[in-house]
Amino acid sequence: MVRPGLMRGGGRGGMGMGMRVRGAPFMNKKTFLPRHPFDLTLAEMAFPRVQPAQDDSVLTNALLKRSQDLTPTAAEQTAISNLVAKVQGVLDNIVIAPGDFTKCQLEEVRQVGSFKKGTMMAGSNVADIVIILKSLPTKDCAEALGKKVEEDLEKSMKTEVVPKAEALSLTYSEKGFEISNSLAKVRCLIATLPQNMRKLETEKHLDFKIIQSHLAAIRHTRWFEENAHHSTIKVLIRILKDLARRFDGFKPLNPWICDLLAHSAIMNNPSRQALPVNVAFRRVFQLLASGLFVPGSAGITDPCEVGHFRVHTSMTLVQQDECCMTAQTLVRVLAHGGYKNILGLVENTTVANEMSVWDGVVVSPMEPAYEKPSEKKDGEEDDMECVEGETISEEPIELDVT
Repeated sequence: MVRPGLMRGGGRGGMGMGMRVRGAPFMNKKTFLPRHPFDLTLAEMAFPRVQPAQDDSVLTNALLKRSQDLTPTAAEQTAISNLVAKVQGVLDNIVIAPGDFTKCQLEEVRQVGSFKKGTMMAGSNVADIVIILKSLPTKDCAEALGKKVEEDLEKSMKTEVVPKAEALSLTYSEKGFEISNSLAKVRCLIATLPQNMRKLETEKHLDFKIIQSHLAAIRHTRWFEENAHHSTIKVLIRILKDLARRFDGFKPLNPWICDLLAHSAIMNNPSRQALPVNVAFRRVFQLLASGLFVPGSAGITDPCEVGHFRVHTSMTLVQQDECCMTAQTLVRVLAHGGYKNILGLVENTTVANEMSVWDGVVVSPMEPAYEKPSEKKDGEEDDMECVEGETISEEPIELDVT
């Protein structure tokens, strides 16, 4: 339900959530037709520029500086790389020559997440490794494998002089186990072969959805390496992750959505060439503000899932509205030169929720457009564009929270 006079994304793409479309009397079944919001970059031929583009080098420099601030230091990168190399080496040896370890059989080991993609954030020195088992992933096999990895690591490091900060510790979770020291952490995530998925039992094995998400993380990393390796994309991803961390309205944007959003903003254009980071940054806010992630929008299709799965349907309707509402406020702040507040160069996360003034221009925060509908009365119809959006489907979760 949409409050009268408020349409999130309406007017910039014609996708008002309150719009009703009625078919002929014989059409009993409604057809859901997602539409892409208005995007000036894609419509550039229809709206040619009448003035030369303004010099945006100040914003470009600010974006690059912020990205550098969010990039792990050389010490952090060295610490995580060393720990990953050691854990990966031990796991590879178990794959090739398990010896007397019979608790489970390993098929292969894959690095996933931000460490593998090159989009890690400063202060979050965590790497993810997915361990694919030939055998079924019982609840005690993760514990046995964790102990085996810890023992082999200690053996391999016997001849080394290990500083106290690099002393290893082992912890367990519902996803697998973690090897860490005071400088870095490697999460070892347990999965199994796809053909074993239907054999899983709730009482004996690890959770089905957790294993499914680990397999999805492998697909995400493979897609990223093939399609999103451009350095500009990685710069924008770090900035989007930071925005999701600092602004409440963007918190539902998980790392996988940030990856796809950055890739789309930079590469989805008529020339198919990477756009400059300043242009892509502005485009992200324009797209979100015009309703990219609201019901009725075509959004961004997950390239790693079968069928037409729109990534934003993993968000609730309230979260979709808040994301669009936040972007509609910040795109106006950005238009009037408030990029420092948005990027966090000036710490002010209330700019999205409180009125602000920029060179005499008042920017008031938007109000929610979505209200939870009351119980439907007899004979009352649903909004055409909310038919699919009302049922939120599960998205394969990107485990990397960095």
